[in-house]
Amino acid sequence: MSDRRTSSEDDLHRLVADAVRGDHDAWRRLVDRYAGLVWAVARRHRLDAADAADVCQVTWLRLAQRLPALRDPARLPAWLVTTTRREAARVRAARHREPPVDLDLVPPTPVEGPEDRVLRDEHDAALWRVFSRLPERCQHLLRMLAVDPRTSYADLARAFDLRPSSVGPVRTRCLRALRGLLAEAGLLPGPVPSGAAR
Repeated sequence: MSDRRTSSEDDLHRLVADAVRGDHDAWRRLVDRYAGLVWAVARRHRLDAADAADVCQVTWLRLAQRLPALRDPARLPAWLVTTTRREAARVRAARHREPPVDLDLVPPTPVEGPEDRVLRDEHDAALWRVFSRLPERCQHLLRMLAVDPRTSYADLARAFDLRPSSVGPVRTRCLRALRGLLAEAGLLPGPVPSGAAR
C-alpha cells in the first residue's frame, strides 16, 4: 500500500511538472484525475448544474494560474477542495437565493424503438428513481466514486468533512442502503437487508 501511495505521489509530481512546462496532455490528465472531486465539492454546496459547472471552470482557471507556484503537488487535492468551496460560496452569495436541488438524476426520455431499448430505458429510469431516494451525502459520495474510483479516502474525507477513518464505514452504509432500496424496488434479487434504507 505504501509503494502504491508513493507511486501515485510520484506520478502526480510528474504530471504537475509536465503541465507547468506546457504539456497539454499532462494538463488534461490532471483535470481528468480530479474532475470528480471538484464537481462533487461544487454540488455539495447545493448549486444547480449550470452554477456548479461555472464553479468548476473557475477552479481550473485558478489552478492554471497558480500551478507554477505550487510547492507541494501532494497538496493539490486539498487546494482544489478549498478553492472550489470558496468559489461555490461566492456564487451562492451572489445569487441571494436557495437554488433548486438538481442532481442530474432526471430519467432519460423514453425513446421509441426496439423492445429491448424500451425495457433498458425503463430499467435505467427506475434505477435513478431509487438512487434519488438515498440521503444526499450518499448520492454525492457514490457519484464521486463512480466518476473516479481511484479517489483516495483522504480526498473524500476533505470533500465531505469526514475523518479519513470514517470514509470506509460511510461508504459501506451508503452501498448497503442502495442495495436495500434496489431490492425493495425489485431491481435486485435477494431479501432486503434489515435497516438498510434509513
